[in-house]
Amino acid sequence: QVQLVESGGGLVQAGGSLRLSCAASGRTASNYAMGWFRQGPGKEREFVEGISRSGDSTFYADSVKGRFTISRDNAKNTQFLQMNSLKPEDTAAYYCVVRLGGISTRQIDYGNWGQGTQVTVSS
Repeated sequence: QVQLVESGGGLVQAGGSLRLSCAASGRTASNYAMGWFRQGPGKEREFVEGISRSGDSTFYADSVKGRFTISRDNAKNTQFLQMNSLKPEDTAAYYCVVRLGGISTRQIDYGNWGQGTQVTVSS
């Protein structure tokens, strides 16, 4: 099992930026693809971004493409989500995920989830 702890959420005005972090422990993070999902109020949970084990491949949801950037530091077992040009519709709880194998956009493919960190974007 891999334990995941997110941090960096908060309240920001539209157009602002936040950087989320996710620290993994229990197993070597470099063995896992990593990613982020989010769930806004009254919405279903959705895939945001994913990054391969080595970090050389990423995949983004269309809704965040060009605004969000995912990265990872395998030496520190940590991944990051840099969020720029935030919009009120980005308001959600953001969840860190990991899985053996490659990036997947399906929730069912991820068995390890963090507890979530809240991001609120005011208009």
